[in-house]
Amino acid sequence: MKGGNSRVILCERGIRTFETETRNTLDIGAVPAIKRLSHLPILVDPSHAMGDWHYVPSASLAALAAGADGLLIEIHPDPAQAKSDGRQSLNYARFAALLERIRALASCLGVSVR
Repeated sequence: MKGGNSRVILCERGIRTFETETRNTLDIGAVPAIKRLSHLPILVDPSHAMGDWHYVPSASLAALAAGADGLLIEIHPDPAQAKSDGRQSLNYARFAALLERIRALASCLGVSVR
């Protein structure tokens, strides 16, 4: 930004901790803190943070509830055959189901989903 680029987005992808069930620990608390301390939008990448598709839906909903401006969710038609990150990717059906839940929560929160 100092060099003139005003198109900056922050991204929470998790932090390293001693916990081993997930790839990283998703710092949901960072979302409202950034919203309070910065004018920049913040996205959350639950796929990268969690490292396992089983946890991506819950982490996505938590991020939305915490005020994230957007989500980065990895999807693949056949995650088992993905060349990388298949373990953290949702297949199309799971993503569609998650998107329904995201839209329902967004409606309750009074935010839009595009």
